[in-house]
Amino acid sequence: MEHGGAWMGFHFAGFALTPSGYPQNWDWYHNTFLGAGSYVGNTWRPTAAVLRVEDRRHPATQHLPSTFTSAPNEWYKWSNDLRANPAIDILLAIDPKSFPLGTGPKPHEIWHSGYYPVAWTNKNFRMIYVNMGHNDIDYEHGTNKELSFTFQNKLQNQFIVNGLLWLGSRKKHSSARD
Repeated sequence: MEHGGAWMGFHFAGFALTPSGYPQNWDWYHNTFLGAGSYVGNTWRPTAAVLRVEDRRHPATQHLPSTFTSAPNEWYKWSNDLRANPAIDILLAIDPKSFPLGTGPKPHEIWHSGYYPVAWTNKNFRMIYVNMGHNDIDYEHGTNKELSFTFQNKLQNQFIVNGLLWLGSRKKHSSARD
């Protein structure tokens, strides 16, 4: 990545929690590259959210409406405030219209307010992280049947394809905030 490689990561690619089987023990990856730090919590059950396009000039967000509804996902929150990191360009975030977000059963798995980035890039690398990818699954009844599919959402797919095309191009993008 430090020599120009391209990377797109989904959902669990950003997970790190100490103590757990996936500890936050790779500072370069979690703090420098992703910028997010450790996983702090999540919504549960996977639910759709209204997503707001934060950087309308980035090639991955071109031709998207200013807001759109996602497929159901389990949404993560992070230890680091990505808005405070000048290397991070937040592409999508959860729109406040989505609150409350999640259904529980644990009260802390339902978000009522806050700022939650969903997709971003790091200006120092050719990368995009996308906090989508956990389908709604019937764990409660033991069937483990998938109840939703991340890639059945046309606008999410457009964002992902746009992002892949940008990652595969040789053009360097400058954020509107640069």
